[in-house]
Amino acid sequence: MAAQPMKSRWPGLLLLAIILVVLALMPLLVNNYWLRVATGALMWAGLACSWNMLGGYAGYINFGHSAFFGLGAYVTAFLMNDPFGLPFLATIPAGMLVTGVFAVIIGAPTLRLRGAYFAIATWAFAEVLIQFASAMDFTGGIGGIGLPPYLNERFFYYAMFGTAALTYLVAWALFERSRFGLKVKALRDHEPAAEAMGINTALVKLQTFVLSAVTASVFGAIFAYWVTFINPKSVFGGDITDQMVVMVLLGGLGTLWGPAIGGVTLFVVNRLIWMHWGDTAFYIAILGAAIVLVVLFLPNGIAGLFVRRKANALEKVAEKLIGGGGER
Repeated sequence: MAAQPMKSRWPGLLLLAIILVVLALMPLLVNNYWLRVATGALMWAGLACSWNMLGGYAGYINFGHSAFFGLGAYVTAFLMNDPFGLPFLATIPAGMLVTGVFAVIIGAPTLRLRGAYFAIATWAFAEVLIQFASAMDFTGGIGGIGLPPYLNERFFYYAMFGTAALTYLVAWALFERSRFGLKVKALRDHEPAAEAMGINTALVKLQTFVLSAVTASVFGAIFAYWVTFINPKSVFGGDITDQMVVMVLLGGLGTLWGPAIGGVTLFVVNRLIWMHWGDTAFYIAILGAAIVLVVLFLPNGIAGLFVRRKANALEKVAEKLIGGGGER
């Protein structure tokens, strides 16, 4: 009996191992164009996971998550240019620190809000950063700011791959396999009850908010160096957060692998549309249709289908065991 759960995990572990091997060998299997597509897919899967930490596991819908992506991008751009001229890897901890400070300053008061009020407050924060970056000379204003070019697609692919893998590992360890994750889910399900149980919900929410923000900043830093040019709209824009939200909803809100499924699916669809029809508004229509279909037919996302199948299988096993016990 004890071996049954472990046995049921083997197919999933085998599939995960195959996916990781394929991803590790991807630069040897595809040309530079498809390698860039794979790099972008990994970035969006990681960003969706970072948003899911707060929006899915904690239940706080953040419509300003692009603010932290943009902070990481701008800190890297600022420090790699004159007068600092720092190497790329040295800028990532600085971006994480700056983003973490902003997350504490913004999160402490806004996390007292719930629902639409919290969503609007976070959206406003991202809009403020767009206006600030557009007005300041040191950010390049509306015209943006360039970074030293580094034309090595494999480097950026493995940077995104490693960061995405670490993001999902952290999410699994903290939110799926620890007491901290149980606290986060408890406040999501019923915050007053969690407080009555002695959970410091204010601290848990702030810790989750900071972790979610700092993770997004790392992807922003890699993105800035990868594309070699950023402006306020390209890294702080509301459409960035919108895509994360739709990706998580499509894949499965509050699940581990849902953001990866939704992120990769929608980004690849985006690239295929661009390849065949050019830069059109068709992708926006796809996003809208995805939201409608998820709400109507997949309220738990694509990942919810697998969870439901697993639950049904366990119920059948339990029924057989109970039936067998009754016969004896």
